[in-house]
Amino acid sequence: MPGEAIAGLKSFQARSIIEEMRKGSVPADYVHFFTVGRANWLNFIEDDLANYIAEGGAKVRFLHGDYGDGKTHFMSVIRHIALQQGFAVSFVVLTRDVPIHKFEAVYQGIVQQLCGNFAGLGIRSLLTQWLDSLAPEEALLDNEQIGDLAETLRNLPGMNVNFANGLIALVKNRFLPLQEGEQPDERIENRETIFHWFEAGKITKRELKPFALFEVINKANSKQMLNSLNSFLRFCGHKGLVLLLDELEMVIAQAASVRNAAYENVRLLIDNTEQASYFHIFFAIIPDVLLSEKGFKSYDALWSRVRSLGQPEQRLNYRGVLVDLHRTPLKSEELVKLGQSLRQIHQISYRWDATDSVPDQLLLDICANQKKMGLLSEVRLFVKQVISLLDLAEQGEDVTEKLDLAEHIVNSQQEMEQEKIEKLQPSWDN
Repeated sequence: MPGEAIAGLKSFQARSIIEEMRKGSVPADYVHFFTVGRANWLNFIEDDLANYIAEGGAKVRFLHGDYGDGKTHFMSVIRHIALQQGFAVSFVVLTRDVPIHKFEAVYQGIVQQLCGNFAGLGIRSLLTQWLDSLAPEEALLDNEQIGDLAETLRNLPGMNVNFANGLIALVKNRFLPLQEGEQPDERIENRETIFHWFEAGKITKRELKPFALFEVINKANSKQMLNSLNSFLRFCGHKGLVLLLDELEMVIAQAASVRNAAYENVRLLIDNTEQASYFHIFFAIIPDVLLSEKGFKSYDALWSRVRSLGQPEQRLNYRGVLVDLHRTPLKSEELVKLGQSLRQIHQISYRWDATDSVPDQLLLDICANQKKMGLLSEVRLFVKQVISLLDLAEQGEDVTEKLDLAEHIVNSQQEMEQEKIEKLQPSWDN
């Protein structure tokens, strides 16, 4: 039970969670503490992963919800489920540093945020653990053993020759004895070059040639590289790859040329998925992405693929392409459970007893006020209010009587609107 698990938190862990939630996000390692409601969506996604993607299927879905509806949290829950089922997962937030209109940057984000049945984060951690598994520490492999492994890797379904050559180059770098005149520092430098290639870093073809790598990773070979990555992940024991791309809506505020390049990359990722296996991709979007003239409909090549998303069905289809969080908001009792978890974590964080100061009735009153103002679906607004009230109560304020909840909700909403405006400011046109 979440309550029992929360009780085992240390004060610093609890405070870290509260600080992250003040900023509107849930730390990935603790997302299960806040998983309430929307069971239908999660059950069908879980079923898809176990009985379709893990058996060789591929799928694209769009998480649809307004700012504050809980899209990022929902993606974190999917990440948690996928990891539990044995998939590798990459959760990429599309930002100034990872702009969707530059595919190389997106690929970098994917391999940097990769996690799975290996320690650490990123493709370098995956590759390092794989190398460690091939032979005991300090052991060497002979040419015949490496040759057999090379043949196996090159024959993996969907494996690109360059990706396989990169893997083989790492094995040779790690396990072959130093050649005559070769210095240990050279070996380390060469290993760094190969890792850099796998991470889609800037590197010249001349530097890559000694390792039988003849292409840098770019948009043109992206499909092959993603398929090869997934092929290698399956070779390492994963059931497939789940890719989560958050905040796609940021592209709406960009110049037309940037938007077109971004939408072309979305189309490319959709096409890649439809021809892939053991692969599931989720895009998080706000309604404007489907409704605005600067949204998907502004790019015909993409809109022709996703036009049906702009015409929501009368009844919710839990197996459909659109996961509509806005039409399936959390209920008041579910929000109260979320508030209870927040209260328990706040207590541990600041070593106090909040049960009487912020009782369940106050949590229900917050829900009632949000519902009265047509804002019950905004989970982030609820979280912001509860944490604010817990802060005030911990500092000695009587929040059950002295506070005007209507005024409090307006203030919290204004803060959120300002956050939304700042996030939608054009910031990566270049």
